Amino acid sequence: MVDVHPDLVSAVKRVPKIPITPRTIKLQRRVYDGLARLLARRAPLAGGVAVTEMTVPEHAGDGRLRVYRPLSAPTPTPVIAWIHGGGLVMGNPVDDPQLTRMADATGATVVSVGYRLAPEHPFPAAHDDLLAAIEHLVDSPDRFGIDAGRLVVGGQSAGGGLAASMAQRLHDRGVALRGQLLVYPMLDDRTAARDDLADTEHPVWSKASNRAAWAAYLPSPPGAVDQPEHAVPSRREDLTGLAPAWIGVGTADVFHDEDLAYAERLRDAGVEATLDVVDGAVHAFEVLAPDVEISREFVAAQHDFLRKVLV
Repeated sequence: MVDVHPDLVSAVKRVPKIPITPRTIKLQRRVYDGLARLLARRAPLAGGVAVTEMTVPEHAGDGRLRVYRPLSAPTPTPVIAWIHGGGLVMGNPVDDPQLTRMADATGATVVSVGYRLAPEHPFPAAHDDLLAAIEHLVDSPDRFGIDAGRLVVGGQSAGGGLAASMAQRLHDRGVALRGQLLVYPMLDDRTAARDDLADTEHPVWSKASNRAAWAAYLPSPPGAVDQPEHAVPSRREDLTGLAPAWIGVGTADVFHDEDLAYAERLRDAGVEATLDVVDGAVHAFEVLAPDVEISREFVAAQHDFLRKVLV
């Protein structure tokens, strides 16, 4: 096992150790949702934030939007398009404790976007849902009371990888972003094929689960020479012109190396990239142990970045 920060050991021990496989995905969804509800009950909501459900009109895919609006912020507010995690195979757009705090801390309206999950809906289903939702935000700012010219895309884990892909695709479509918030993002399928990583070396999200998740999402095996354009953000060759990025990851996270490599490539392409590496932090550590100091500092750094780029 990799070295885990002592403040996180007890939280890691409580995480169910069920690997992702084609046979366990449906079970894992129930476990993931149950754990998320338990952690949410223990976390406080930020006051002064209205939470509403909306949809993307006439979209044939997922189309769910959960909107977190800070009531004291002047209209129109900046907007954060948020993409949930879950390894591309789990999760949903409901994350009230985290996103009410984000809206309260930044003065931005946070719109959490639903998307269809693999393996029932492999690539490009999630991309289609996310693009439809974000383009709806840009095209209909009055519906949300937002300034679409102050738009950030962000997400955690698989959501962070999808946010990186959205930043690339929106750039190609001429949609300006203020930034991209990539929280321990799932960026590169080739990590799942690395021979130097043991299948169960990393707690919470292992190489074995990572491999099964990418396999459910992609048409070719993880690490294959060719993958569809836009499906894997780290596969993009030219990163020039992308929005400023904040990338945070722990040293005990299976995504550590790919996240650092992506930050370096962004910088080499002339993109401002802030990198926050937390010693001994596992995947999703600030969700599992929100009250420890390293978690509070990690979340505060995200809010600082958002306030900076959304001015």
